[in-house]
Amino acid sequence: MHSEDSLPIGELARRTGVNPVTLRAWERRYGLLVPERTPKGHRLYSTLHIERVQAILQWLERGASVSQVRDLLENRDETSPRLEGDWQARCQQLIEAIADLAQRSLDQQLNQAMALYPASTLCEQLLLPLLERLEQRWRKHFDASLEQAFFHTWLRSKLGARVYHDNHSLEGPPVLLATTLDAPFDAQLWLCAWLLSSSGFAVEVLEQPVGCKQLLHAIARLAPRALVLHLGPRIDLQALAPLRDVTLTKLLGGASVFINEERLRSLELPALQLFETPQGALRLLQQSR
Repeated sequence: MHSEDSLPIGELARRTGVNPVTLRAWERRYGLLVPERTPKGHRLYSTLHIERVQAILQWLERGASVSQVRDLLENRDETSPRLEGDWQARCQQLIEAIADLAQRSLDQQLNQAMALYPASTLCEQLLLPLLERLEQRWRKHFDASLEQAFFHTWLRSKLGARVYHDNHSLEGPPVLLATTLDAPFDAQLWLCAWLLSSSGFAVEVLEQPVGCKQLLHAIARLAPRALVLHLGPRIDLQALAPLRDVTLTKLLGGASVFINEERLRSLELPALQLFETPQGALRLLQQSR
């Protein structure tokens, strides 16, 4: 007999932020979860499984690979183990695929990682370090413009497809994402969109820069729950001033926001919050739910 508190896999996914595909992979491939079963074979989970998933996430956030986690959970030794996650190897393999313009290899590698890890872990441990290494590589590599065009086209397609798929199953007012960065592709913006949609937030993405007066029109028509605005390195305070006219939550982010925090606060925008990374934006929105 199953407890009335038993949860189906969809509810476990909602409460933990880990999608059902990843939960099943943790069960089948690594034995990290052992659910009960209904007579028809459907998985059922308890509050203990929620705690187990949270413990798994804590190890992943510390840099462990999913193959290490079972031993780490069962280890009663209080000393901190040496984590030898496979993130550097994964990152190098992606760089090699980019250098070879190997789209199929990129797809296979990222699909495999997406099946094993939550979006927030992948963003922090793999994709942001990958972008940083590529930025360094492209400063001096003779094929930089070719690799950049290839990779950005592929990543935009990959993240856009994920966001589109997630949005179809999400209800409620969206988060409006926009950018001031005048560039063909804003990786940070799309990573934000992917993290938010994979965590249960419907999103609307404006990937080309528009002025804040136009953003006010979008806000009036879409009635979003929040605005996430990714700022470029040069912040124009005067251009942001029209945002004083709306009271919804505003998340302004980018690499230079905390350097310019005092200037941004001086605008006295209502419900203003600042973030530096996509994970930071996700945490702020989760706290405001």
